[in-house]
Amino acid sequence: MGKFVMKPAKNGMMFNLVADNGRVICTSQVYANESSCMSGIESVKTNSRSKTEDQTVEGHKTQTNPKFEIFLDKGGKYRFHLKAMNGEIVAASQGYATKESCKKGIASISKNAANAFIVKGE
Repeated sequence: MGKFVMKPAKNGMMFNLVADNGRVICTSQVYANESSCMSGIESVKTNSRSKTEDQTVEGHKTQTNPKFEIFLDKGGKYRFHLKAMNGEIVAASQGYATKESCKKGIASISKNAANAFIVKGE
């Protein structure tokens, strides 16, 4: 089971979702306060099994929110965002060398987020 690690950030709070092996699966934006950060965590939990829109495929089907979006960054690495129902990005990934690895990151959120516990300041 994974865990959400909430921690102070410049101008507020943020969280990482961390897998059993200690690796960070995704990171949040910076929230103004702890309450907003907790709402972001709940959104990831709620939307952790959303459909995926692969924007690296020409002519891809646009999915409605909530959704994961797979895309290529400027450096040519695969990344994903998790967007909530309102279209806000609630979680972002690291850069992955392959699309398969990126998809495994999404699968890890689906596996870990719903039942992950919350810890502060690790």
